[in-house]
Amino acid sequence: MESKNVGIIGAGAWGTGLGQALTRGGHKVQLWALEPEVKESVNNEHENKKFLPGYPLSENITVTNDIIEAAAGKDFLIIASPSLFLESTIKKIVNVPNIADGTTVIGVLTKGFVPSANGPRLILETVEDALPECYKGKTVYIAGPSHAEEVAMGKITGLIAASEYGKNSILFRELLHVRGLMVYSSLDVIGVQICAAAKNVIAVMYGAMDSLAETSNIFGDNTESLLMAAGLNEIQKLGVAMGSTHPETFTSISGVGDLDVTCKSKFGRNRRFGQDIIKKNILDGFENIDDLINNIGKIGYLPEGAVACKYVHEIAQKKNLKLPISDSLYSILNKEITPKDLLRELFNNM
Repeated sequence: MESKNVGIIGAGAWGTGLGQALTRGGHKVQLWALEPEVKESVNNEHENKKFLPGYPLSENITVTNDIIEAAAGKDFLIIASPSLFLESTIKKIVNVPNIADGTTVIGVLTKGFVPSANGPRLILETVEDALPECYKGKTVYIAGPSHAEEVAMGKITGLIAASEYGKNSILFRELLHVRGLMVYSSLDVIGVQICAAAKNVIAVMYGAMDSLAETSNIFGDNTESLLMAAGLNEIQKLGVAMGSTHPETFTSISGVGDLDVTCKSKFGRNRRFGQDIIKKNILDGFENIDDLINNIGKIGYLPEGAVACKYVHEIAQKKNLKLPISDSLYSILNKEITPKDLLRELFNNM
């Protein structure tokens, strides 16, 4: 694909890492960041010292603190805002001319669910309701086993570009056809979104168990495989209940692939959060899961699985689903039971 102008709304690790990958295809990338220090470090030192320190960036990546500028005149726009701020962020750009008329092709990286008066909503549902009507069914959801650090370095990574509108999925697949990225199209937008959100819940529990294994003689490699297999089963059960259309979504890179890397990688924030629950008693500073979510900035990094856990629990109750791992993590985060006691109980009942 010829060089394109790409805007990325959100200059966190993943938005920055994918932006760096796009420059390898000759594309020009402009990130939007809320923080002036991110603009300063990227534009002047070619490094996102706040969110992706230690990884040099191309001169073809720039940062603006003006969200309108980041969206204006772009061929492609990628939304990488955290789920908690997704809707309010989108509403700031809907009157940009190339967004208002649907000229720009829009993709979304955000993982998780968005709260509403009628219960948790999927990411694309929220995005498309906030965007002009011309984007209904035409946005693209991008996910897969893709830690930002390795994407920035150019290590081979597989992604899924899912959309109800196959043409836009193919356009993003072509845009992302750069060194280090292998991109596949999918029509199962619900299944891919569920995989991207729910795997973070399993990864938090995996991290907790991983830490307990250091001092316990009942957890080992076999137990880790048991947790991952049971976790994948829960993700698929949730996805089917929400309307996933393709069973192979869960055995592809968006399902088992993303779950595996999120649980095992040293870069995983959700695994780290699970470890910190055990090793640092990080939950001691919060009253319950709502207090944790409302003050999640105190942690110092964003464990998306902690937020997603609340909404997975709500969906499971509404749809009468039995999800032992997700429900167990909810009980831990809501301070109903200690992690050590609950993990033992979980494996006795799984």
